[in-house]
Amino acid sequence: MMEKKYRNRIALQGGSYSLIITAIVLAILIAVNVLVSALPRTMTQYDISSTKLYSVTSNTKVVLNGLEKDVTIYWIVQSDEEDDVIENLLAKYESLSEHIEVVKKNPDIYPTFAEQYTSETVQNNSLVVECGERSRFISYSDIYLYETDMSSYSYDVSFDGEGAITSAIDYVVNEDQPKVYVLEGHGEEELSTAFSEQIEKENIELSNFSLLTADEIPEDADGILIYAPASDISEEEKNLLAEYISGGGKLMVMAGPTEDGTLENLYSILTDYGVETVDGIVVDTDRGHFAFQAPYVLLPDIASNEITDPLIEEGYYAIMPIAQGLVVQDTGTGAVTQLLTTSESSFSKSDGYALSSYEKEEGDIDGPFALVVSVAAENEGQIVWFTSSHFMDDMYNAYSSGANLDMAMNAMSSIIGESEAVAIRSKSLNYNYLTISDSTASFLKTIMIAAFPLAYLGIGICVSVGRRKMNEAK
Repeated sequence: MMEKKYRNRIALQGGSYSLIITAIVLAILIAVNVLVSALPRTMTQYDISSTKLYSVTSNTKVVLNGLEKDVTIYWIVQSDEEDDVIENLLAKYESLSEHIEVVKKNPDIYPTFAEQYTSETVQNNSLVVECGERSRFISYSDIYLYETDMSSYSYDVSFDGEGAITSAIDYVVNEDQPKVYVLEGHGEEELSTAFSEQIEKENIELSNFSLLTADEIPEDADGILIYAPASDISEEEKNLLAEYISGGGKLMVMAGPTEDGTLENLYSILTDYGVETVDGIVVDTDRGHFAFQAPYVLLPDIASNEITDPLIEEGYYAIMPIAQGLVVQDTGTGAVTQLLTTSESSFSKSDGYALSSYEKEEGDIDGPFALVVSVAAENEGQIVWFTSSHFMDDMYNAYSSGANLDMAMNAMSSIIGESEAVAIRSKSLNYNYLTISDSTASFLKTIMIAAFPLAYLGIGICVSVGRRKMNEAK
């Protein structure tokens, strides 16, 4: 009897001790939770998504760290209709800068608020970024982008919230934006939709000008863009451009062969830097260097450079259709970097647009060739030259999954001196699903539904029986 009472007292003491320990642990957990809840999200939430959907890039941090003016981000959204991804992103901006304030504006309560910023139809989760008298409206459709996937005839969905917001912040706090002049007067094509929209997003101001009616390059030009001319420039225009570059000017060219042949005066700008042009259209018969069974739609090799490294890191390929070939002699006055090059199997069809075969024929010129070059000229002048007028066509950009646009904008940022470009690649929301066979699926079901539960049940029975035997032994 005494032994039983002793055991009961020991059990009571053990239970009281366990209860006290449990209460102490719970109190500690509650205190830790309270302290953690007071910390900013950047210290308590970690982004493990493959595309870093819930993180911001170093480009955004550079912009936010440099803020000296207060910026208000108005979030136009109805109650209980908040987008979780946008909410998380806006919280990141607030936590990274004391100059950022996010203010919700419910359109049910403020129905006319957005009218002072835009005439567009305003969707839920649209934004307005404002600093002083400068503002920019960001539509919800500019945050979630839908692009056609030409290979699968489906839509790719991507999230461009960070790119849109950071660009808007950079715009509203800086009245002086880079200015690029676009040459006209030679049958130039209109800039492709994707290219022009991205230039606007990077807050680069474009102005058309003609050297036929001007005696010099405008003084406020941060760079000159020549885009897909149909005819050649004059000797006088060539001399003005060459003088501009040698004096420290920046030039970006996207010009390939035309139906009339090579744009001789335009391409002669490269001659002073040891770069020669070959006539015709480049084809590459190496199957790994052309796309869509069309040897003139080139998939060139990419060399490492600040312009191309983002593509290399992400595993993207640039597509160069209907391109002119360049041969670098390294005898000029500048340092030439070959960014995109063809394979040893490439050659230039001297017939140009009149070519009737992709086979090498007499008169064709052996490769390999450079298709994109960057030239560091004297007095810090710079040239980035793309030898295709169709490089930025929306179709080919879609085929490259946006890599062509990325490379073009990296080149643009390079010539205007924006080392930390504010344009940020959108983040894909498409998911890659694991596909398995029916037999594998059945096996996994058997393991998960039957084998594991039975194993745990067996372990539980063994433990229970063992404890019972121990108690009986006492």
